[in-house]
Amino acid sequence: MPSFAVIPLRRYNRVDLFRHMGEPSPETPTSDKPSEDRLDSWKAIAAYLGRDVTTVQRWEKREAMPVHRHLHDKRGSVYALPQELDAWLKSRRQELGDEPDERDKELKPGPVEAEGAGRIKATRRFPIWLALAGVALLGLLAAAYALSHGRTRNPEQPKISSLAVLPLKNLSGDPTQEYLSDGMTEALIGRLASMHGLRVISRTSVMRFKNPQLSVPEIAKMLRVDAIVEGSVMREGNRIRVTAQLIRGATDTHFWSETYDRELKDVFAVQAELAQSIAEKVQVTVTGEEHARLTAARSVAPEVYESYLKGRFVYDTSNTRAAVEESIVYFDRAIQLDPTFAPAYVGLATSYNDLGTVSVGAPPEEMRPKAASAARKALVLDPDFVEAHVLLADVLQEQFHWADAEAEYRRALQLSPNNADAHAGLAFWLLSQGRTDEAMTWEQRGRELDPLSVSGANIAWILFQSHRFDQAIHELHSALAVDPDETTALSYLGFALVANNQPAEAIPVLEKAISVSNGSPAATGVLVRAYAHAGRRADALRLLTELQKRKKAGYVPAGAFVNAYLGLGETDQAFAWLEQAYKEQSNILQFLKVHPYFDPIRADPRFVDLVRRVGLN
Repeated sequence: MPSFAVIPLRRYNRVDLFRHMGEPSPETPTSDKPSEDRLDSWKAIAAYLGRDVTTVQRWEKREAMPVHRHLHDKRGSVYALPQELDAWLKSRRQELGDEPDERDKELKPGPVEAEGAGRIKATRRFPIWLALAGVALLGLLAAAYALSHGRTRNPEQPKISSLAVLPLKNLSGDPTQEYLSDGMTEALIGRLASMHGLRVISRTSVMRFKNPQLSVPEIAKMLRVDAIVEGSVMREGNRIRVTAQLIRGATDTHFWSETYDRELKDVFAVQAELAQSIAEKVQVTVTGEEHARLTAARSVAPEVYESYLKGRFVYDTSNTRAAVEESIVYFDRAIQLDPTFAPAYVGLATSYNDLGTVSVGAPPEEMRPKAASAARKALVLDPDFVEAHVLLADVLQEQFHWADAEAEYRRALQLSPNNADAHAGLAFWLLSQGRTDEAMTWEQRGRELDPLSVSGANIAWILFQSHRFDQAIHELHSALAVDPDETTALSYLGFALVANNQPAEAIPVLEKAISVSNGSPAATGVLVRAYAHAGRRADALRLLTELQKRKKAGYVPAGAFVNAYLGLGETDQAFAWLEQAYKEQSNILQFLKVHPYFDPIRADPRFVDLVRRVGLN
């Protein structure tokens, strides 16, 4: 299956932006009238200067080379005038002085290299028609030679079956506009992910390359993709310019670029056109249904879209309860401004569901109904909204509605085969049913789509639940080598070390998990177990007392006490908290059939009855 990625786009100066917006400047011709010798593409400009496209685009950005934009509302395109290029080259050499240096050498015309073509040489000493005529003659001779020998000398480029979209660069000159470039990146990935014929890397992995220090081939190798998309977003008032280009990962060869200028209210149209252009360029087969989803667009008021994107940005860049609650304020504002804007309901559902987790710590029985309601509202507005299906499935699983949860996960995967969250959700659903091998298969598929995220921790969790503790520990050490402070991986490692009779090694890991997560009650409960199994019962009881004090001051998940009392060997107290966990619909109960910590009490009639009530018998 194809794969690709998107990388930050090139910077444009303010004069360029005004050119494309139709405002005249001293450097911009006000007429768009065709010129007889006008160079009407980057390829033609590059051929005239005897350089490749990437170099001349860099000259425009860094050296103010005169390139103009056609004034229209469709896809951006460029042109240049030979006489202006000649004058610019002359002025650059005068600035550099009579003695040429390395910088001067770069500005001299030389051979141009184009993908799928041989080496073409053109210089400014000849008229452009003569240079192009020579190129055409050489092409005819080459074709005749190839035909006479029964073969072509130009082999086809490898098919692109995988792709990654690197974070689009914010070129607005305002760091507070970062939410806009991040939002455009996520939206583009979401559209491309709907195609079954292309493997598209998930947002959580590509965001690690927001300020990449690696080359395109190195990134492509890490993500195991054929192509990379890089680009930029520039905003001026209520107008945006999005530029993107496709690059072959193995060779670092640019083979497509496009610029789109629109009003902000037409941002979805920009996303649709950009995704469609990329799909066409990589020649992926798209069904009629996929094409409809790929190109779907609607107008949105700028203030609505901005509120939504700010909510997503706050949520994505912080894992604190305060940040999650702040994101809800932004999503609510977007909904108040436009009650028909489905993405805002999905954002709301995401935040409410996150509040009900053990890491954040709001009562799940209060948060989950709100999350489910928001997700269903989004699906009323847009029945094919993939993220809404995944969120609804998550909530249904947490509420023990197993069949409905499975149906939602599978519908999400039908709509978007590249959605890593849907793969992970279905994997955990299968794990809950005791189908551990199938769970591993689905999680490994998800890892192909999201290789640098917590997928390693998810695989380790499945290994832990399958009683394969050594393998789980190895997987978690690998995940933490990439991100040493990843809370989920640290907590899972603590679980696995304790289960593997290594409580002393688990203690510093869990202490770090608690520190980096601002006091995770889930990790605290497991640390009580680790202290008890390491023979430090006094420390275990001290920590349990602290949990009980926190419970009086605010919400502490019942699952934390379940783990603590099971670790201390106080079975009756553990069952009392298991009953409270059932009332809360605690996440720990999803894994009653497989969780190693429940092994000592599986034969107890109270446990058998709990499994029945949860619907996992």
